[in-house]
Amino acid sequence: MGEVDPAFIQDTEHRPKLAVTEADGIPLIDLSALNSTDSTVIARLVSEIADACENWGFFQVINHGVPVGCREKIESAARKFFAQSTEEKGRVRRDERNPMGYYDGEHTKNVRDWKEVFDTVVEVPTVIPASPDPDDKELKLLFNQWPEYPSDLREACEEYTRETEKLSYKLLELISLSLGLPANRLSSFFKDQISFTRLNYYPPCSVPHLALGVGRHKDAGALTVLAQDDVGGLEVKRKTDGEWIRVKPTPNAYIINVGDIIQVWSNDKYESVEHRVTVKSKKERLSFPFFFTPAHYTVVEPLEELVTHQNPAKYKAYNWGKFISHRNLSNFKKLNVENVQIYHFRI
Repeated sequence: MGEVDPAFIQDTEHRPKLAVTEADGIPLIDLSALNSTDSTVIARLVSEIADACENWGFFQVINHGVPVGCREKIESAARKFFAQSTEEKGRVRRDERNPMGYYDGEHTKNVRDWKEVFDTVVEVPTVIPASPDPDDKELKLLFNQWPEYPSDLREACEEYTRETEKLSYKLLELISLSLGLPANRLSSFFKDQISFTRLNYYPPCSVPHLALGVGRHKDAGALTVLAQDDVGGLEVKRKTDGEWIRVKPTPNAYIINVGDIIQVWSNDKYESVEHRVTVKSKKERLSFPFFFTPAHYTVVEPLEELVTHQNPAKYKAYNWGKFISHRNLSNFKKLNVENVQIYHFRI
């Protein structure tokens, strides 16, 4: 990335601290309980999920059923892909017409991120609105772009996506149960999902005290399932005191965070938490998030079972596809206004 472009520099109050607080408190949940036939064991697991979603919005899972080899394959293929020249990677560069593929100019909160990404959708083709305009009924189809090299990237991505999707459905059922709802209450929203897998590459940065790999943000979707390498850099804003807490890498664990959609569905019982990624001066870092999101036509609103006279709906309904189309505008250019957020729909 050569000389430091001022577009990467964070405002003073958002720059990373040199002293890091490592999180011991972020819950580590063992999903092997899902194999139990004992209802009390399942109930205890559901209770752990509820506590983690309510108090942190983030948790880690172990014994999750995703094969270790699957993760090793995607890390190996990703390292080979990102090690290529910008010209080679640019052969599968994404643009506003097809936002799948390679990109190195993403912005968060209108500040450029110190990272490169490679995105692929789960459903091929994936159907999304052509524009954020509520009156525009036109749809567009998204297709994946695959590079010639490395030749195993496609297989590694598709396998990783299948496995993290399975894990996402398990977690969705547990979250549904933790809200006092039937296990399958939320599954139908994902029939025509617009979920995608991202490969994140964070190159070494000459100004790690001024820039961020990803600026502070909340995830717009339902759930994010993330594998990170052993370098670390993910920080979560602790709800109790607003302190930025480093998520220490746990071997073969997946980091899960609740997105805005679950915050709205739960009528604020669970909260989507702000997080960011710091960068290193000498080390590169890789991470692999799976963004689990419903069909574009989903109308997101508090679930009727969770709304009462004592706990009225806290959000107006919004169309998920139009919402994310609006959010994606800022991926390609710096906007002069804040991007759309769920609090804009607060009642």
